Amino acid sequence: ICKVWRGGCIIRAKLLETIVRAFTKEPSLSNLLLDSEISSIVKSRVGDLRKVVVESAQRGIASPALMNALSYYDNMKTKRGSAYIIQAQRDAFGAHTFERVDKEGKFHADWW
Repeated sequence: ICKVWRGGCIIRAKLLETIVRAFTKEPSLSNLLLDSEISSIVKSRVGDLRKVVVESAQRGIASPALMNALSYYDNMKTKRGSAYIIQAQRDAFGAHTFERVDKEGKFHADWW
């Protein structure tokens, strides 16, 4: 797909070449962020993305694609993701219980 897009795509051809290299090197690559070259590029630019997202939010400018891209990236590099927050919310509002990482079993808390 990357090779086809190079002919007139708005994504810079240089980035597409990097993507092609990633999949050529590892055809079963499940996520581009797992490729060292792509990961390095993203790490070097994520600060700029953060600035744009913050500025957009402060000015009330909707930028869902950028905000979600940043959220996805942050979640990918977090050992314990947002599922833990969802567990807590489900328990707080519906007594669904939650699991802990330091003890076996199901737990319920008195949140209020």
